[in-house]
Amino acid sequence: MEELERSLENARENGTKVVGFVLINPGNPTGAVLSKEAVQDVVRFCSKHNLVLLADEVYQENVYDENSEFYSCKRAVYDIGFLEEGAEKIELASFHSTSKGVFGECGRRGGYMELTGFDSKVIDELYKLASSSLCSSLNGQCMTALMCRGPNPGDESYESHEAEKAAIFDSLKRRAKIVEEGLDAIPGFSCQPAQGSMYCFPSIKLPQGAIDEAREQGTTPDTLYSLSLLERTGICVVPASGFGQEPGRYGFRTTFLPSEEDMAKSVKAMKVHHEEFCARYR
Repeated sequence: MEELERSLENARENGTKVVGFVLINPGNPTGAVLSKEAVQDVVRFCSKHNLVLLADEVYQENVYDENSEFYSCKRAVYDIGFLEEGAEKIELASFHSTSKGVFGECGRRGGYMELTGFDSKVIDELYKLASSSLCSSLNGQCMTALMCRGPNPGDESYESHEAEKAAIFDSLKRRAKIVEEGLDAIPGFSCQPAQGSMYCFPSIKLPQGAIDEAREQGTTPDTLYSLSLLERTGICVVPASGFGQEPGRYGFRTTFLPSEEDMAKSVKAMKVHHEEFCARYR
């Protein structure tokens, strides 16, 4: 809470009008899963400062750490009692999507936004805005309905649906281990366990020569590194500088969506590239 208060005060001092707070849980790019207490703290913080809470919870079923459990912002709002008569109020928008999560149907653009605590006039305007779209979203709507209300026990497709879903989840869990443990074992890499979502966010120690070269090119060191990785191996990652990080920290975000075999090969290729990269700029 102290860091949230500090960050808000600093933003306002710099002239930023803060009206909302975006929470991604499970996290992107870190893969962290917030505790019940942490989620409740965020809800209290947003209520205290009259901030709209935008809860991106598309990875809510992608929790691999047995000691972690997804706890939604809406559940926190109810548990704290912010919706009771006379209690503190909060405006919460919760998001879920078929293109992410366990199903990961990336080509199917479907999802929903659930509004809690908003004035009815605001909701009416949002419905009006959504209704003005001229593009049909039938496929996405069908996928969203299946995601929220899948087959029931006894239905013809229930057992095959549950088996396929479990197979996808178990494979994602294994792939998370392959990447996090494989990257963490590379000298110069530090990779925290991926508790959830679909990403790992390792930090990397880079030689001073690479840092100097990036400065000369007018780019960031981890962008230089990521482009080198792409050119030498064909592996595409996202430079950590695009997400904001502490000065002196370098790294990238990578997903573990490809097959288990491909992920194992990718980790080996990353290790070879890192050794070559450091030797080149040492």
